[in-house]
Amino acid sequence: MTREDFELLVSDALDRIPPNLAAMMDNVAVFVEDEPDPTTPDLLGLYEGTPLTERGEWYAGALPDRIIVYLGPTLRHCESQDEVVDEVRTTVIHEVAHHFGFDDHELDELGWA
Repeated sequence: MTREDFELLVSDALDRIPPNLAAMMDNVAVFVEDEPDPTTPDLLGLYEGTPLTERGEWYAGALPDRIIVYLGPTLRHCESQDEVVDEVRTTVIHEVAHHFGFDDHELDELGWA
């Protein structure tokens, strides 16, 4: 799968977020990167920032939060293109949920870990 195709999958996954939730996303940018930090080679996605639930008046003027979806680990993790599609969707939902304040334990209980 090409990087361009992978980026389209990430875009499609973002487009599938219900409009009422997408409208509540604030000051967050989504990126595709080839590989994570070498200390976490199997990481499929990452949320960097301050969740909406933790923002206060001090947050004004902050740089955008970042959601990163990693191409290399995702392709290595999946055995078919259909699996890649499903994994990208799961990863995007997982990282967007962090933006809304869900932690990994909560996401695991909901089946989005």
